[in-house]
Formats: sequence, C-alpha cells, structure tokens
Amino acid sequence: MSEEHPVPIRERTRRLAQTELTTVAQDLFLEYGYEATTVDQIAAAAGMSKRTFFRYFPSKDDLVIGKYDLFGDRMADALDARPTDEPVWDSLRRVFDLTLDYVQDERQRARYEAMDRIVQATPQLTARYLEKLQRVQALLIERVATRLDHPASDPRPAAVVGAAFACMQAARASWIQSEQSQPFGVYLDRAMGTFTIDTAPAPAPAPAPVPV
Repeated sequence: MSEEHPVPIRERTRRLAQTELTTVAQDLFLEYGYEATTVDQIAAAAGMSKRTFFRYFPSKDDLVIGKYDLFGDRMADALDARPTDEPVWDSLRRVFDLTLDYVQDERQRARYEAMDRIVQATPQLTARYLEKLQRVQALLIERVATRLDHPASDPRPAAVVGAAFACMQAARASWIQSEQSQPFGVYLDRAMGTFTIDTAPAPAPAPAPVPV
C-alpha cells in the first residue's frame, strides 16, 4: 500500500472554507450573474467580513477558478492514497471516481455546466482556467513520474496523464449524448479500457562506439 500523507488540520480547514465560499458564490453568480455579484455580497452571504474573504481568495476571479486548485489537490491526494504496486493507469481510473458525482448528479452537473458557461464567456476566466487545468495535470504527472521512477526528460508520464484526461472528456461527452441508461463510470471504464499503457522503464542508451 502507498504511504499515507495526512493533510494538516489547518490545510483541511482552509480547503473547507474555500469550498463553502465557492458554493455560496456560485449560488449568487447563477442568480444575479457573475459581473453583477460583488465580493461584499459573497462575503455577507457566507457570514464573514470582506477582509476574511481575501484570506481565502485574492479576488472574485480566483474564487471561480480556485475550484480547479481544490479539485486538483483532491486528485493528487487520491493518487497518493493508491497502492504503489497498482498499475498507474488503474490508479488514474480510480482517481477519476472523484468526477462521478459532478457528472451523474443532475443538480451538481447543472451547476457545473452553468459555471462552465460563465468561465467560457469571460476571457480572463478562460485564460486562468487553462492555466489551472495545466497545473492539475502537472500535479498528477509529477506523481506518475515518481511512481514509475521515470526521469523528468521522459515524456511518458505526461502522455499517460494527458491520455487519461482525454478519456475522461470522451466518456463524459458520450454519456451526456446517450440516454444515460448506464452509469458514467461504465463509459469511463470503456474509454480508458481502449488503451494498453506501457510504462516499463526506458532501456538504457547504447554506449557510444569506441574509436579505433
């Protein structure tokens, strides 16, 4: 089994506060619109001062995009918790179980899609979203490379993580387009089952020929 690295209490408290603020803010954004909602309104609805709000998020934009940091941390923690002798591809599949509620729960999916429309309609949020998505993948790439004992120059950890995310997106699109008679996890299994991932250590380079 993998070695557990418990999250410190202070960090868990911070994440819980950020999650609560994000939920409160999303409700306001969906009711009044992103541009019309102020930090003062969000702080008041969350029962805190504006100064306390800024302890958790530097700006309103960071609050919207910050959920990707929170989700990235959860995915990294989930991967850390997987057995070290488990195939990496299988570990990533289990990590993606975190996405099941976001897709299968109708209320959460509606909220997610509404927030996604806000992000896509706001240029500065779109740019920040792409940065955060890259960070989420970087967190997992670092762990995959460590698990496989691959050097930083080896492209395979990035390729494996990128392929896993592509499978998740393909599964989500297919599930939404279908009649949803089967759970999203079935589509995710089917998508990720398409590939056989070779993560064996790369062979050592051949020695340079000795001049004669």
